[in-house]
Amino acid sequence: MMILSNAVSLGEPVLIWLVLLVAFIIIEIATMGLTTIWFAGGALVAAIAAMFGVPGYVQIILFVLISCVLLIFTRPVAVKYFNKDRIKTNAESLVGMQAIVVSEIDNLQGIGRVTINGVEWMGRSTEQSKTIPVGAVVIIRAIDGAKLIVEERREG
Repeated sequence: MMILSNAVSLGEPVLIWLVLLVAFIIIEIATMGLTTIWFAGGALVAAIAAMFGVPGYVQIILFVLISCVLLIFTRPVAVKYFNKDRIKTNAESLVGMQAIVVSEIDNLQGIGRVTINGVEWMGRSTEQSKTIPVGAVVIIRAIDGAKLIVEERREG
């Protein structure tokens, strides 16, 4: 009877850690953001420790320690390979890149277009009174709504 009561008391922490493990995995699958998988690893180690009857405070320490170690040492590697072929879609990633003027830029008249990566954008100069001719290479300095704010590239 004593053995049975010990098994029941050991089963509760194991069950808690396993529920946490499953929850972290479900969250990771739902978000695919490499945010909770590290905690799933910590929960797995804590569950194994609980199966061997390790005290609760040691289980918690193991959970925190393993989660932190996994987060610190494996996340940078995982992010590097996970996002390897991912293309930035945020327009802010264009800042600093070069574009070609396809329609003269004149801020006073409110005209001008540039092309980058095969996409045409409205273009405006960083200098209000300066016009930039067709064919000029420009550097994107900022984005204002659907307009790229550009500066003519200086040679040398």
